[in-house]
Amino acid sequence: MAEQVDERAGFTLRHRRARGSSLAYTLVFLIVAYLAVFILLPIAQQFLTSFSNNVVGVDKVQWVGLRNYERLFEDDDFWFAVRVTFTYMLFVVVGAVSLGLLSALLLNRRFRGRNVARSVIAVPWAFPEISAVLVFLWMCNPTFGVMNVFARLFPGIEQNLNWLSDPKLAMPLVIALSIWKAFPFTFLVILAALQAVPRELYEAAEVDGATRLQQLRHITIPEITPTLMLMAVLMSIFSFKQFTLIWLTTGGGPYGGITETLVLRIYQTAFRFFDLAYGATLGVSGFVIVLGLTLLFVYAQQRLDRTRRR
Repeated sequence: MAEQVDERAGFTLRHRRARGSSLAYTLVFLIVAYLAVFILLPIAQQFLTSFSNNVVGVDKVQWVGLRNYERLFEDDDFWFAVRVTFTYMLFVVVGAVSLGLLSALLLNRRFRGRNVARSVIAVPWAFPEISAVLVFLWMCNPTFGVMNVFARLFPGIEQNLNWLSDPKLAMPLVIALSIWKAFPFTFLVILAALQAVPRELYEAAEVDGATRLQQLRHITIPEITPTLMLMAVLMSIFSFKQFTLIWLTTGGGPYGGITETLVLRIYQTAFRFFDLAYGATLGVSGFVIVLGLTLLFVYAQQRLDRTRRR
């Protein structure tokens, strides 16, 4: 009787394990299928299109080899868009990470109303981009915008400014809007990293007589450096592929493509000029740039880990 019970228990256990394995394989298959259909296949299609003459109106799509890439390297508009992209990306990354770090350091302290302050800071991240742009356009309106009310408080400014029509002001305003939209995410992640730093390290530093600045330099920053690096990469990708905020505010203008990033250049080429092949070539170049940034982060992370082990 006992042997039959043990046999039934063993059969039930094997059956449960088999069901668990089947579920795991099914979930993995679904994830792989999703990646293959919606990510890998479009990427492969884009690569193939970049080697063709696929333009709307062409009767027969033909293989043209590296002709589009030769055009890419000789295209001054492409290199100008790359320069605008990296300028925009640099300021957004530095601004979003720095502002997120500063906010996290301040709101990691104990004070009355801390939870309310944390919730308020997170609002821009949850705010829809289109709604944020509409509010921003209203603020920058040259006739009744609140930005001109504050601008006239400064000496020398007596007339309303055309904020988004001025090539000297358009890019800084777009950068400011992007930082405002992105920094709450860095704030939340860095705040979580700060709360994970062992309290014992600060207690030992206080016993040794370390000041708050020394604690920040020798304990806080080293402990959250991997998080800061991750935020820098994520903000780089966020700013590199940003389309909505720039397109709805300046459309790449006000003139001369002064705010036209590579993503806007791809959109203009493929969906305004209907040059799908060259648009795909621009897209491949953007993919390579983002891939390079990611590999650079992986290399830096591995080097940091090796340094810590020593």
